[in-house]
Amino acid sequence: MDLQKFSPWNWFRSEGHDAPTAGEARGGEPAPLANMHQELDRWMDGMMRQFGMPSVATRFGEMPALLRPRLDIAERDHDYLITVEVPGVEKQDLTLSLDADRLIIEGEKRQETTRQEDRYQRVERSYGSFRRLLDLPADARLDGIEAAFDKGVLRITVPRSGEAKASRREIPING
Repeated sequence: MDLQKFSPWNWFRSEGHDAPTAGEARGGEPAPLANMHQELDRWMDGMMRQFGMPSVATRFGEMPALLRPRLDIAERDHDYLITVEVPGVEKQDLTLSLDADRLIIEGEKRQETTRQEDRYQRVERSYGSFRRLLDLPADARLDGIEAAFDKGVLRITVPRSGEAKASRREIPING
C-alpha cells in the first residue's frame, strides 16, 4: 500500500537525501547488506559502551538511524502543528532554523556523566546528535513560525496563509 497517496504534501522530500533508512541501500550496498551493516554498527556501539569507550557515533561521525526523533504533523484550518519527541534532551541543546522553505530541527542528546564505580550491565539508550529536515508546504507562512518546549516535547506551530483554504470549495453531491 502506498501511504504517500494519503499525504497531500511530502514533508520529508529533503530528508530522504540526508541518510538512508533501514532497508535502503547505503553507499551502493544492496538492502540486505545495509541491514546487516546497521546491525553490526549497533552491536559495536553497545560493546564499546559496555567498556566505557566512546560510541561508534562519536568516534566516526553521526549515525542518524540510531537517534532520530519521532514526530507528528497535524494539518489544521489556520496552521500546521508539528510535535517532536526529544526525551532526555535539554532545551539549550535544541536548534530550530529555517533554510528557504525547509525547517531544520537539530539537537543533541548528551550522555550523563558516569562515575568510575558505575558498572553497566546493559546500555540501550542512544546518545548523540540528530537532525530532521521538513519541507514546508507552499501555504506555510514562514514569518510566523513559533516553537515551545515542555516535558521532552518540542511543539512547532507553522501558520498557514489563507490561499490554500480559499482554493478549496465544497462540491455538492446530487442524488
